[in-house]
Amino acid sequence: MKQPAILLALVVLIPLSACSSTTTHAQQQRQNPHITASSHPATTIATQMVGKPYRFGGASPKGFDCSGLVYYSFGKAGYKVPRTSEQQYQVSLPVKRSHLQEGDLLFFRIEGKISHVGVYLDDNQFVHAPSSGKEVSIGSLDNPYWKERFVKAGRIF
Repeated sequence: MKQPAILLALVVLIPLSACSSTTTHAQQQRQNPHITASSHPATTIATQMVGKPYRFGGASPKGFDCSGLVYYSFGKAGYKVPRTSEQQYQVSLPVKRSHLQEGDLLFFRIEGKISHVGVYLDDNQFVHAPSSGKEVSIGSLDNPYWKERFVKAGRIF
C-alpha cells in the first residue's frame, strides 16, 4: 500500500517543482519589467545576473565587468567565447542593427577603443555590467550615451 502513496506523491510533487522556476522568473520580471522570457540560453543566464555588482576583471556572480558577464553567460550556456571585449569583438560575426536577435553582442567604443559589450535582449534593450560602483543592469540602445558609442553588433555561433 505504501507504493501507491509514493507514486501519488511523485505525480503531485514533480509538476509543482517545475512551477517553482516559473515563479522565480516571474519575480525577476516584477523586479525588472524589461526581463522577458528568453529563447537564447546565454540571455537567460545574463538576465539572472541583473543586480550583481560590477567588479573590474570579474567573471562570476560575485562581480562582473562587461566582458566577464558575456564570458560567464555564454560559457554557462555552452559557448566558447574569449574573455575581453576586444577579443569578443574580433570573433563575433557582424550583424546589421536591423537584424538583431536575442543573444547578439553589442559593442561600444569608449575613449577611442572597443571597451564595452552587452548582450542584446529585444526591443533595443540589452543587459550589461556598466561601470565601477554600478550593478549588472538593463540598458537601452535608445539612450543617447549608448546610441552615440554603438559600433557593431556581432553574433557568436
